[in-house]
Amino acid sequence: MTKVMGAAMRRIQAGNALTAFGIGFTVPFLYIYVAQVRELGSMAATSAFVAFAVSALIALPFTGRVIDRRGPVPVVIGAAVVASAGALALGLSTGIVPILLSALALGAGQAVMQPALATMIVWCSTPATRTRSFALQFFMQNLGLGIGGLIGGQIVDESRPASFTLLFGIEAVMFLVLAGVILTVRMPHAPSIKDAVPKDPTRSGSGWTRLVQHKTMVQLLVLGFVIFFACYGQFESGLAAFGTEAARISPSTLGFALAANTGAIVLAQFAVLRLVEKRRRSRVIALVGLIWTVAWLIAGFSGLGHGSAVMAAAAFITTYALFGIGEAMLSPTLAPLVADLAPEGSVGQYNSAFALVKQLALALGPLGVPLGAGAPMLYVAVFVLVSLGIARLALRLGAQLSPVQDRPSLAKAEPVASGGAKATAGVAGAGVPVGAAVVGADRVAA
Repeated sequence: MTKVMGAAMRRIQAGNALTAFGIGFTVPFLYIYVAQVRELGSMAATSAFVAFAVSALIALPFTGRVIDRRGPVPVVIGAAVVASAGALALGLSTGIVPILLSALALGAGQAVMQPALATMIVWCSTPATRTRSFALQFFMQNLGLGIGGLIGGQIVDESRPASFTLLFGIEAVMFLVLAGVILTVRMPHAPSIKDAVPKDPTRSGSGWTRLVQHKTMVQLLVLGFVIFFACYGQFESGLAAFGTEAARISPSTLGFALAANTGAIVLAQFAVLRLVEKRRRSRVIALVGLIWTVAWLIAGFSGLGHGSAVMAAAAFITTYALFGIGEAMLSPTLAPLVADLAPEGSVGQYNSAFALVKQLALALGPLGVPLGAGAPMLYVAVFVLVSLGIARLALRLGAQLSPVQDRPSLAKAEPVASGGAKATAGVAGAGVPVGAAVVGADRVAA
């Protein structure tokens, strides 16, 4: 990694952390703000969450093409400005229509930022350093969210709407801080793994057509959907309903469970990183499936009612902590793998596709609520099978990856010369020639 890449990476990570800090101020309190403070009711609050998901699903299909054509820097800046305007408007809105419009702007801005920031991290890393870079991003995001939520909880007062306006104002300022930080970043040219997709004249095309023809990437998208639906999609919906209805978990215990999830991520991230960064990605993902299988079994125990309320609460909190450990293992695995599968000039498209799959899984996550509340043991059984399915899908994906894609520590990155020399590592696997190239020419000042 060159000095330019390292300096750019530090600024990207700093801006990412500050943005997460700002988001943490509002995320835990959005439902209360819409339903109770603005007195619009639970249906309006639910509609605001739906607006977040809808805006992301509308914006993301077009985001990758713009990133690959214009570069990630202007996309991040534009998305940050839109998100800032949405956050500020949300804090000032009192009616359902302006709240929904503000939520659409905030949701679209945040959604577009994800693949653009991921692409910037890819451009400022090599296949050998990318694992650690994405792990750091995930760590900083969760740390920022946790600290922001903690401070926001001390500021917020349901009897004072102005306190919520202050929270949204802080979030708006943090988005503008991100835009300012990104403006100072000097980006190197995009590194890539060349020929990640076999060159076949009968399968010409670009954008979504080329992505859909990339069978390995399609497998990863399917795996990603299952992972996000089984974990993130259940946190605040089906699993919360299961806990309150079957395990009789109090709202305060649910709060402790969410804190345990964040705490597990923050405490375990770098310890886990040392264990996984030199191992096969496919096997790490498979292990996460097994860990989450255990988590769901423990959740099932909490809902059986055979133990005390304390035992049920402890089991439920343990479930969330185990999910956090799995997330810490996935952060240095999934996002770098998306980047390493992307052909040259399509990193933004691939990152956007993966972000779209994540948003779709989150949008469908609440489908687990009726099952979690009405048939709790069936709900647990279904997601035990889904978690085992994650392990199976991961191993099948591993069979399609080249050695360096599955284990990036095999890549031998050479120093990048100032004149634009390339650092390459050629590995033959699954019939696909792979060259891990980091291009150092054509520095772009942003």
